[in-house]
Amino acid sequence: MNYLQAVQEINDVVPDFESEVKEIKIQNSYSIIRTFTERIKNMIRQNDRNLLFRSLQKMDKIYTDGDTVLKNAIETTFIYSLDNSTAFCSEEYRKVIFSHISSNLQKVYSRQIYSHGI
Repeated sequence: MNYLQAVQEINDVVPDFESEVKEIKIQNSYSIIRTFTERIKNMIRQNDRNLLFRSLQKMDKIYTDGDTVLKNAIETTFIYSLDNSTAFCSEEYRKVIFSHISSNLQKVYSRQIYSHGI
């Protein structure tokens, strides 16, 4: 899957996503994942759990089926932003969010967190 296919996938979950993408001047895997990550952050803040959980599943699908550039974009943008996105959540809500992140992405998160600063 390339970034154009990823936009279609995201649009299945977030119907107005494609119109938001059209406003991005330089469209590539990183800008698409950055935009989707921002939407997910807003879902977390607004406690929109239904859409949030479907979006997290979609992020996993994009990671699993995506090309190398999409995988790298997810690792460096979405995974990197998880701590910041959940910093002001209750411990319980944070656990619920992480329980909806695939084990694949949780491994990437753990690797990133525990290798940081070594």
